[in-house]
Amino acid sequence: MRLEKKSPCKVNLILNILGKRADGFHELETVMQPVNLCDEMTFERAGTRLELTCTNPDLPTDAKNLVHRAAASFLAAAKISDGVRIHLQKNLPLAGGIGGGSANAAVTFTALNELFGSPLLPEKLHELAAALGSDVPFFLYGQPALAIGRGEKVELLEHFSALRGKAFFLVHPGFGISTPWSYQNLARFPEALNGNAGRAAGLISKLQAGDLSAAADGFYNSLEAPAFDKFPVLALYKEFLRENGALVTLMSGSGSTTFAIAENLAAAENLAEKFKSQFGNHGWTATVAI
Repeated sequence: MRLEKKSPCKVNLILNILGKRADGFHELETVMQPVNLCDEMTFERAGTRLELTCTNPDLPTDAKNLVHRAAASFLAAAKISDGVRIHLQKNLPLAGGIGGGSANAAVTFTALNELFGSPLLPEKLHELAAALGSDVPFFLYGQPALAIGRGEKVELLEHFSALRGKAFFLVHPGFGISTPWSYQNLARFPEALNGNAGRAAGLISKLQAGDLSAAADGFYNSLEAPAFDKFPVLALYKEFLRENGALVTLMSGSGSTTFAIAENLAAAENLAEKFKSQFGNHGWTATVAI
């Protein structure tokens, strides 16, 4: 049996850091929005061991890879000793703040559960996902969500009426930003490190009310502070996109991907052309309907 699965990404509509916890993680509140730009994965029962192959040579295919770790975790929890072969067609940029690796891991959990006849309940899959990474549980569900704690506590949300008919333009500058580096350097920006709780709920309320212009000032990312300090080109991206028709623009996650929300797909594609004329084609860009 062979399964083929799409592995989508996400953007953070808000990422509000509330302080550093005693366990070394950061308390946060974030609203994540699925984005229909995908890696592609295949899964099959084959051989006698866990095998992972990937089209991107920069990604390891051993236990350093989240997919490999997710598969090993699933097989151990389900007490399965059969061999599994996984192939990852990597279309999304690495270290982009859009959760590509976390999504790959989540898809691995759900696909292997399907492949082996659903030996694990959804609650167990969530537990395994949370143990693997803060963003992984979100990708088990495929809809907008509020995440709190270190990001592993997920509350599913209805699709936002304010985003209906809109489109994303995303740009990755050709370099990534390490998530641990971003959080470590937050200490230099006390205001960003110690945000006020409740901002995520405020944004959710405005997005559910249906008026994007009223919600625009609620989009916020604490991690822009260290990222823009080290990589000022990202601030230039935001300024250019805002001046050229973006309804909202924000860096996603720990970066380096920046996204803009446009009125519709045609407007997003027009924004993409303007961006490329200004900054060239050296990075990764994509447009997609919301």
